Amino acid sequence: MCGRYSQTQTGEAIAIAFGLPQTPDLAPRYNVAPGQDIAVIGRANAQSPRQLKFLHWGLIPHWATDHRIGYKLINARSETAATKPSFREAWAKRRCLIPADGFYEWQKTIAGKQPFYCQMVDQRPFAFAGLWERWRSPRGEVITSCTVLTTRANSRLESIHERMPVILPPEDYEQWLDPTVTDAQPLQRLMQPYDAKSMQHYAVSQRVNKPGPDHPDCLQPLDEV
Repeated sequence: MCGRYSQTQTGEAIAIAFGLPQTPDLAPRYNVAPGQDIAVIGRANAQSPRQLKFLHWGLIPHWATDHRIGYKLINARSETAATKPSFREAWAKRRCLIPADGFYEWQKTIAGKQPFYCQMVDQRPFAFAGLWERWRSPRGEVITSCTVLTTRANSRLESIHERMPVILPPEDYEQWLDPTVTDAQPLQRLMQPYDAKSMQHYAVSQRVNKPGPDHPDCLQPLDEV
């Protein structure tokens, strides 16, 4: 699963990594949590450039009667998202990239849940595969929200948790964002565990167990705390 992550790159670095026509205004985030507004990259149509916007993390299906359902839908299983009522329309029409440079996973231990920070070996930014949706309340309030797709863990992370976020390699960004691609089969082939040799992880302080702390210390290895 993915319930917390970091995005500490500058707007310039994100613009270069994701081919954005403009440099976004981004503050470093060290402990991004569900229920917060997060940076998301998408395309309005097949001809439009990629755009970065801020969406609510926790997808609210367009048919929902209560926005609080979003707290249960921060993740979507990639194996079933194309057919589940909560996600199938977004899978077909509203896919996005969620830029990050690391994420947290929790390992169950006798002493409690131990958080680990997972990132690329070269510490470069990457993208989660995401879905987004627009919801209108009975009173006319509009909330645009998103979810992170997950898959089985790769061989490096499986000892920590059985699931991990779907991380897309750059060569797959265009296909994932292309709104003219609606067939589930070619998209399903992108939903693979990321290459284990390209990733690393280390234990961090349990301070990240709460969403409040959001500073560089969250990323500090536990043996250096």
